[in-house]
Amino acid sequence: MKVTWATHGGQAAGIRLSLPPKALDTDALPANAAAELAELVAAAVPVAEEERPSRARDAMSYTITVEDGGRSTVLTRSDATMTPAFAALLDWLEEHAP
Repeated sequence: MKVTWATHGGQAAGIRLSLPPKALDTDALPANAAAELAELVAAAVPVAEEERPSRARDAMSYTITVEDGGRSTVLTRSDATMTPAFAALLDWLEEHAP
């Protein structure tokens, strides 16, 4: 499984425009870390995508793309619409980024 993620918007949006997305491949992780990531991804994928209006000006938005077995899943949230599961996945990715 390959996971890429990027941060958009916020007050430092101009700085982030030139940065490539971060990437993590489970083949490069220990088995327990790869399993933990798979669990976090499964928890963060919503059963039905719900759109909630963002009320925060300058809110950051986050895009996580999961490629696994020929399937691609894109998860997008902002500071105002982030679920606890999405936040846990994002935190884990940032902590384990190469």
